[in-house]
Amino acid sequence: MTKVKQSFDEALQGLQDGQTLVVGGFGLCGIPEKAIEAIQAKGTRNLTVVSNNCGVDDFGLGVLLANHQITKMVASYVGENKIFEQQYLSGELEVELTPQGTLAERIRAGGAGIPAFYTATGVGTPIADGKPRKVFDGKTYIEERAITGDYALVKAWKADKLGNLVFRKTARNFNPLVATAGKVTIAEVEELVEVGELDPDHIHTPGVYVQHVIVGQDYEKRIERRTVREVE
Repeated sequence: MTKVKQSFDEALQGLQDGQTLVVGGFGLCGIPEKAIEAIQAKGTRNLTVVSNNCGVDDFGLGVLLANHQITKMVASYVGENKIFEQQYLSGELEVELTPQGTLAERIRAGGAGIPAFYTATGVGTPIADGKPRKVFDGKTYIEERAITGDYALVKAWKADKLGNLVFRKTARNFNPLVATAGKVTIAEVEELVEVGELDPDHIHTPGVYVQHVIVGQDYEKRIERRTVREVE
């Protein structure tokens, strides 16, 4: 049995307008850039996208914004994308801002089959508006609903043909959580190995969560904001 697909078109053939994508990455690190490019080319629209941020104007999820394919964004950080700002202020884009830890836990809960949980984060702020509240041990908490998607898109370093995934360093950010939260999970990887070659202790996401594996080529791995020290 193999989960390896030869093209993103094959893996994404079931993607339809109006569906929800949960996308891994943090900033531009560990983003499934080739899958995003394939969705841009496919032209699927009215998408709800859940991700830590929405890339930059011309890279990552930002290209789907520029192509007017996203109608709702659930994110925790949006500060690097001018198109995002313009579409939000014009009313074209619906935005649900979520504290970063809460977003991570909403995705993790979705992958674990937990429908909701309580957190103190956001109590007393607009984040809490309209959400159920409950007091535990004298402290107020708000209810947060879990997140799942029709598709989950992740970027891994290595995979075997059964979809067991290994993430490398900082790219092990939202990716392991996202991989569990999709009805269909697509993992694009830099290296594919045979079953049995991965040390079981090094596997971050078991293949039971992954439906499709695709080997990507020519990754740009762009740095979102480069900061250097002045030479004295």
